[in-house]
Amino acid sequence: MYTLGINAAYHDPAACLVQDGQVIAAAEEERFTHIKHGKRPIPFSTYELPFHAIDYCLRTAGITMAEVAHVAYAFDPFLLLGRHREAATITLPLEPSAHPTPEEWEAGWDPLFLAAMVNAPRHLVGGVPHRLQARFQGIHPDGPYRWHFVEHHLAHAVSAFFPAPFDEAAVLTLDGRGERTTTSYNRGSGSSLERLGQVRMPHSLGLLYQQVTDYLGFLHSSDEYKVMALASFGKPRYLTDFRDIIQVGTDGQYTINEPRLPERFGPARRRGEPLEPRHYDIAHSLQVALEEVVLQLADWLHATTGSQNLCLAGGVALNCVLNARLRDDGPFAQIWVQPAAGDAGTALGAALWIDAQERTGNGRAYRMEHAFLGPDYSDAEIEQFLRWSKLPYRRLRDIAGETADLLAQNKIIGWFQGRMEFGPRALGARSILASPIPADMQARLNDIKDREDFRPVAPVVLEEAAADWFVAAGVSPFMLFVYRVRPDQAERIPAVRHTDGTARIQTINRAQHPRYYDLLKAFQARTGVPILVNTSFNTRGEPIVCTPRDAVESFWTAPLDALVIGSFLLEKPGSAV
Repeated sequence: MYTLGINAAYHDPAACLVQDGQVIAAAEEERFTHIKHGKRPIPFSTYELPFHAIDYCLRTAGITMAEVAHVAYAFDPFLLLGRHREAATITLPLEPSAHPTPEEWEAGWDPLFLAAMVNAPRHLVGGVPHRLQARFQGIHPDGPYRWHFVEHHLAHAVSAFFPAPFDEAAVLTLDGRGERTTTSYNRGSGSSLERLGQVRMPHSLGLLYQQVTDYLGFLHSSDEYKVMALASFGKPRYLTDFRDIIQVGTDGQYTINEPRLPERFGPARRRGEPLEPRHYDIAHSLQVALEEVVLQLADWLHATTGSQNLCLAGGVALNCVLNARLRDDGPFAQIWVQPAAGDAGTALGAALWIDAQERTGNGRAYRMEHAFLGPDYSDAEIEQFLRWSKLPYRRLRDIAGETADLLAQNKIIGWFQGRMEFGPRALGARSILASPIPADMQARLNDIKDREDFRPVAPVVLEEAAADWFVAAGVSPFMLFVYRVRPDQAERIPAVRHTDGTARIQTINRAQHPRYYDLLKAFQARTGVPILVNTSFNTRGEPIVCTPRDAVESFWTAPLDALVIGSFLLEKPGSAV
């Protein structure tokens, strides 16, 4: 039985295909269309389904859309229809003109938003790009698959718990908003979820973080990680203000008072203007306030569930500094964060949920050991493209050793290997790699990627060596927690040590990605350091590269020294050893 999960509401549209409880493929639409986050900014183009990601999933399984048994769409518009629910069916289009009062929908564009989603089954049939139509033949708005609308936060919660390494756990989801929910609490056991509570709009920690992101001159709904990085340079000068804005109640509830940011902090920063000390302090105060509040929510959830395990999802769960604070100061003994914790991951959650409901035996059957669920390309496919492009290249006899030689000479390498990562983090399949030893490597990488100079770069470390370099480091394969760099090792890896002394680490073992692991072992043999800088293989404004063509174009338009793509090496003139 095949179940297709789709995220198309809001941002980061994605698709995931599950077969009898096992995840076959998952990918974000941006990787195929080159539109970062997959859609235009607000108002989101909800009618745009992730056709390219769906096509990839079907192609991986070798099936057509007509062979899919269930489609799980990770948003339920009927939760917002209220008294108009009966008028809106999949066979009768919702008429936006029947709903003239914006307050009823919480935003003036919501009637069209809901109309698009109610009619998503029609769009899946009628909106397929011409060149993708072969795999979408023989389908109609009513099937042959069954269509399921899955509540957004339920999809988040399932994506957090079902793939987790726990038989039971508390489940916390935090994001900007779902249909009406912004925060949800669940108890997971076996293949069931028990809802314990929710926080509803307009009270949202995610939307508050977005508002401050916008106030600080960054793009809200995509640049929150920049504010997290900026926070490390500031002081908690405005913490009292944010404690006033966020009021924590009982039973996991909280309220967000109107922030009135210009009244509190002065004029907003325009994009591109210099950063002032107050901007750093605002970011720092916001981050600390977020951590304080989520710790209180976690305390309530722990007391309510009695569990020692916590699963996290939702966009706020991508805040690795918050995750580390929960790990170090929170009540749970173990924390697991799903690597595509943002909206893309709801495609995974929706698919797993409907699969579990509809499959005979309906138990959980999948554990997420890695995030390599996207497209891959054989050496034959890569070489065919390289020959067509008339680029000079050579086949490597010892991929790990020869690449390690380049890295030990402080070359910066594009690394394209195996199946692409699902989620926003490059984890060694589509990465830019460099040595962590030179102190100027962080600045060089930020220059190559045209990034702000305050942004850190992250290390990948051999799993068995992590605790020797980072304080109390545990297994962290998805780069979603920070750890302190050990003081006795700090001078050896200055490039990956952030201003606050931490690093957002990825640990790797050989079972997860043999070629990537072997590269680190080879670099360790040459330098004594089992660590590399790992940042995403892309340049400013572009998604992470997906295809060999993407990789070659990014390589030649950025000042990288070499590209290791499959078994092949490309070098620029003057970069050869």
